[in-house]
Amino acid sequence: MQFSSIQLVIALYEFVILLFSLSVHECAHAWMASRLGDQTARMQGRVTLNPIRHIDPIGTLLFPALMIFGPVFGMGGARMMIGWAKPTPVITRNFKHITRDDNLTTLAGPASNLILVFGAFVLLVILLVAVPGGREAVVAAVQGQILVGGASAQQALALLGFLTIEVNLALALFNLLPIPPLDGSHIVRNMLPYNALNTFDQIGRFGFILIFILGRYVIGFFMGPAMAVVLAGLSLFLPAK
Repeated sequence: MQFSSIQLVIALYEFVILLFSLSVHECAHAWMASRLGDQTARMQGRVTLNPIRHIDPIGTLLFPALMIFGPVFGMGGARMMIGWAKPTPVITRNFKHITRDDNLTTLAGPASNLILVFGAFVLLVILLVAVPGGREAVVAAVQGQILVGGASAQQALALLGFLTIEVNLALALFNLLPIPPLDGSHIVRNMLPYNALNTFDQIGRFGFILIFILGRYVIGFFMGPAMAVVLAGLSLFLPAK
């Protein structure tokens, strides 16, 4: 398989995984808000994994497509596996403990992405230690390769698992940035004194500009060490040749 074809396969996997992961992220916000007393998102049908309920045309479709597929078709730039979905509606006055419950609802999104990371890691470990041909498939996935003549099921699962880890780590880190309107900004806002809230809200007017300028570099800075931890963990389960 030619390298460009491999890129296209990986890009398709990333796009589908990103769409699913964003749905999980927003569903987690809605579910936690419902558990804590605010039924707004539930009444709007947001406690669901159906992507149609969560899609934002720009953040879920256009922006990720340009970032993921752009390099495949020679548009330049490195892939940036992030995006955003339609914000989950939350009315904080419905919570019994407004600040605490708002923080829990906010953190539910990134936490759901980390749960997906853990599940994908377990899948890769199972492939490494219990599935014939799994070791080769996982090593190839980590290296961004597809083995010609290799077992297709193992390769598909290995690629799915590894890219799920990459995409969801990026999403968790991205959403924890303290830039409005990302999840991290809600946590920071709840920690600020009252007289600083207006200034912080003014920054939110330029939030998307800051995200586009700083997001890629900040995520890249943290993704390297995060993926190094994942690879180190996988290496513990690599059987001897």
